[in-house]
Amino acid sequence: MTLTVTATYHDLMKATNAYDELISKNFPREKLHFDKEAHQVKVIVPDESKPEAEEILSRHQPDDLWAKPYEQ
Repeated sequence: MTLTVTATYHDLMKATNAYDELISKNFPREKLHFDKEAHQVKVIVPDESKPEAEEILSRHQPDDLWAKPYEQ
């Protein structure tokens, strides 16, 4: 199953750092979405990559973090 893992941050810099770390860990840019206005980072991943994506996003102290099935 493919999932969308989403993290919302109070601080834009934390969201930026989380996004940059996902890129540096070779998550494909076309699978990332960064909403600067909402301070939200989304990453589309297969089930087996969910723990790694959540770990990276969690390092940057999100206010909220969740995953749901990906809807095209």
